[in-house]
Amino acid sequence: MKLKDKVAIITGGASGIGKAIAERYVTEGARVVIADLNIEPAEEVAKQLGNGAFGLKFDVTSQDSIDRLVDTVAKQAERIDILVNNAGIFAMAPIVEVTREQWQKLFAVNSEGLFFTLQAVARQMIKQGHGGKIINLASQAGRRGEALVAVYCASKSVVISVTQSAGLGLIKHGINVNAIAPGVVDTPFWEFVDREFARYENRAIGETKRMVGEAVPYGRMAKPEDLTGMAVFLATVDADYIVAQTYGVDGGNWLA
Repeated sequence: MKLKDKVAIITGGASGIGKAIAERYVTEGARVVIADLNIEPAEEVAKQLGNGAFGLKFDVTSQDSIDRLVDTVAKQAERIDILVNNAGIFAMAPIVEVTREQWQKLFAVNSEGLFFTLQAVARQMIKQGHGGKIINLASQAGRRGEALVAVYCASKSVVISVTQSAGLGLIKHGINVNAIAPGVVDTPFWEFVDREFARYENRAIGETKRMVGEAVPYGRMAKPEDLTGMAVFLATVDADYIVAQTYGVDGGNWLA
């Protein structure tokens, strides 16, 4: 088992990609903390996982919540070895319709929340003195602009930049910071995305999802499980010499 006895926090771990990573981590021997705004599904996932997993209510936009998460895990699990910064939200609108509220909300979760969660966990890892692994969930959207998705693209480009800066700043403490940039992933999240595209581009529900899936060179949208191999690799000693990188796991959708 590649992660035997490691303690991993996964934000937004109650569903989708976060849940898939949590499930894979447990099979690799890790003890997983499901940190999610929706506490009931988080606790249910933790119960299903077993192996000492537990759920915690977590609001990535609240510094008190971030600090409480780190303090609780450090006390209950006695250490933090891995952080998967997965929590995120999506919104879209034409450029001329983007509001300050939309911009601020997405950045509060996808960029600011991610950074300050990383910071708090890094402080704990430094205190522990044995390094750690931090894995941020970026997106192929962070590598390009999209006419209807300007705010989301911008917020995910911040994730790539933060990964580079934090990776360079923390490796001296033995903390590796890297990121995964998924392409289109078949989760409930994408059901919402599909409905938004249908609304703005006058398409039938399901049409955009079908089109983007067919456009992936691999031949289909990703499943959440397709992201878990990279999430495991970046959390192991095999990735010790990898610093500040963002890996596309997207079926060939974006050539970095």
